[in-house]
Amino acid sequence: MADTLRSHHRRLDYKRSIPALLASPQTLLTVLWTVGYALIFLWQRNAVDRLLSSSLWAPPPRPIPKLRQVAFNLTDFGAVGDGVTLNTKAFERAVSEIKKRGGGQLNVQPGYWLTAPFNLTSHMTLFLAENAVILGIDDEKYWPLMPPLPSYGYGRECPGPRYGSLIHGQNLKDVVITGHNGTINGQGQTWWKKYRKKLLNHTRGPLVQIMWSSDIQISNITLRDSPFWTLHPYDCKNVTVRNVTILAPVSGAPNTDGIDPDSCENMVIEDSYISVGDDGVAIKSGWDQYGIAYGQPSANILIRNLIVRSTVSAGVSIGSEMSGGVSNITIENLLVWNSRRAVRIKTSPGRGGYVRDITYRNLTLENVRVGIVIKTDYNEHPDEGYDPKALPILKDISFTGIYGQGVRVPVRIYGSREIPVRNVTFRDMSVGISYKKKHIFQCSYVQGRVIGHIFPAPCENFDQYDEQERLLKKSTSQNSTDIDYEF
Repeated sequence: MADTLRSHHRRLDYKRSIPALLASPQTLLTVLWTVGYALIFLWQRNAVDRLLSSSLWAPPPRPIPKLRQVAFNLTDFGAVGDGVTLNTKAFERAVSEIKKRGGGQLNVQPGYWLTAPFNLTSHMTLFLAENAVILGIDDEKYWPLMPPLPSYGYGRECPGPRYGSLIHGQNLKDVVITGHNGTINGQGQTWWKKYRKKLLNHTRGPLVQIMWSSDIQISNITLRDSPFWTLHPYDCKNVTVRNVTILAPVSGAPNTDGIDPDSCENMVIEDSYISVGDDGVAIKSGWDQYGIAYGQPSANILIRNLIVRSTVSAGVSIGSEMSGGVSNITIENLLVWNSRRAVRIKTSPGRGGYVRDITYRNLTLENVRVGIVIKTDYNEHPDEGYDPKALPILKDISFTGIYGQGVRVPVRIYGSREIPVRNVTFRDMSVGISYKKKHIFQCSYVQGRVIGHIFPAPCENFDQYDEQERLLKKSTSQNSTDIDYEF
């Protein structure tokens, strides 16, 4: 009887304790959080169990849209996507049939499609389905040799011929490379090792190179592990690159630039992610006397909405091969993170040409060693035939809205007595620095102005204006030199 009474009292005490516990807000919140977490855990476990037990655990592949009146699948031409079978003949037969039809669409279905280099044709769409991978064979004997680019006169790495690109086109019109984020993989690891060991007799080939062509669109694909430069439009007009991902190891993958517009006009590069072993984007226009003679500038190029990483070089570069001239370039809404440099203009005596009318707007620098670089002593030449008196002109360059943190040297502008940098403007700059040293905004032979608030403090080469562009202080020494390459 006594045991029964004690049990009854315990039940009453327990019932009275529940309202007391729930009366505490902290306790109630803890109980609710614990219950909610348990429910989420059970739901996730059940969802995973259902996925694993279901034969439909992967979503069905997206259907390939028909973007041209005539469309073919690569398998229609005998291709096998096992990553082992060499499908070069299938690609060539498909492109030949599209050329015969006056245009068409080639669908690359899911799979691993090993191939040697092949050419595109006009009025063609190359569509890479989701989980489709074009693999470049890594044996150089399958890669054709081509003459040096006429504006380079040299294979860039070795004299004489150069290897062609994995996907190539010349004198084309209306070409589209797109997809459901399929991949073109150059399998560059073998090339990089041979280059480092000096086992190659010719310059490595790009992943995709389109030459002397117009109306080119490249979108919604991934380009990775190129043997050399990744995407190289050469002397092209009306080019759009949008929603692409370009990848290569950030170290140990030499010269794997992301996108290199070279003597191109009317081009847009936007909404893309680039992480590579050299420059993310490098605008070029020929090399020394060969570029001067070729005389085709890069002009009217818009680069916007990019995220870029480059631990070896820079997020976006102009040059160093700029002998045909570079003008009317806008680079805006750019994030460069964990990189050696953010944006850079590089040239030297012997280049000739010009870099002018360059606008940088809304740049964000996160953990970058040097933010903005203009360099006039990048002495690398194709041969001894260049003219050291061919001096480039650098002028009319503006920077507006420069932000970031973790930057060691925000600005380094290295003009020289023979190549001064003229009419440079800074407006609205606030960059958190990671290295406390007196001179971190470095200048040499530069003339220009700073408008409004600029942090860190600019060098004395610049005229200073307030936000209303009223002169506050005139520069006393535009030719003063304060460059420290030790950090």
